[in-house]
Amino acid sequence: MSAWITRTWGRFRGNRWVKTALSPPAYLSLGFLTLGGFVAGVIFWGGFNTALEYTNTEKFCVGCHEMQANVFEELKGTIHFTNRSGVRATCPDCHVPHEWTNKIARKMQASKEVWGHIFGSIDTREKFLSMRKHLAEREWERMKANDSLECRNCHSDESMDLTKQNPRAASAHERFLFSGERTCIDCHKGIAHRLPDMSGVPGWQ
Repeated sequence: MSAWITRTWGRFRGNRWVKTALSPPAYLSLGFLTLGGFVAGVIFWGGFNTALEYTNTEKFCVGCHEMQANVFEELKGTIHFTNRSGVRATCPDCHVPHEWTNKIARKMQASKEVWGHIFGSIDTREKFLSMRKHLAEREWERMKANDSLECRNCHSDESMDLTKQNPRAASAHERFLFSGERTCIDCHKGIAHRLPDMSGVPGWQ
């Protein structure tokens, strides 16, 4: 048996294509290898970026039952989905950073959500509601840590006209937002999805 394996391995290694693959510099020019590496890199990067951008679409986000039947249905009833201006915020607008480095970090975190989908962590309405507060608090914590970066992609301090806001909102923004004492998510929880039971949440009344 070992003799057969040795002969087979010898014939395999003797194959011209195999020898080239195992020791490319011995059979291919440096220019060819450089050009080939560049082309392969472009193809890989194009494929990777295409797949990455596909996962940043609303169609992909609501492709699973958990999102379609729960949070997406809730989003439809908010001003972020339908409003007088016709501008709609989609799932990745609020949950995926726009900068590439932060986006990759977020995608790595989202791998846990794929795991949860496979094993049915929230595949029923009852399971989702029981996990809702934990899921919401984790997302609020993430947004607070990055100073509500996704909110600020559309709502900037510089373009906010306090004279067109009601006095209570203008006062709150001037006191808390512009001073840096609080960030958007501190006051605007539940802006796009229903709130869980908020008892025990610090600062919430």
